[in-house]
Amino acid sequence: QSGPATVAAVVGAVVTVGTVPVELGAMGFTSVRIAVSSIAVKMTPTAAIANRGGVAAGSLVATLQSVEAAGLSVTSKVILGSAGTALGAWLGSP
Repeated sequence: QSGPATVAAVVGAVVTVGTVPVELGAMGFTSVRIAVSSIAVKMTPTAAIANRGGVAAGSLVATLQSVEAAGLSVTSKVILGSAGTALGAWLGSP
């Protein structure tokens, strides 16, 4: 029997996984490059300065750009889905 908490858990998982590409796009990470005049373009120099001149592979900026270009890995989808499920179930519980 599916109650409100179950429905909320499923919705939470779907929304969490589904909105990541939208959120990254809104920040300025695109599948081709970082968009001009965006939050992402403002993050890039900070990451480059921290690495003494270039954006390091594995840095937050590089990882977010990679996620937007290639999509989420299965592991990332499982982790995000689990977090969304837990949050949805918690919000949907009486």
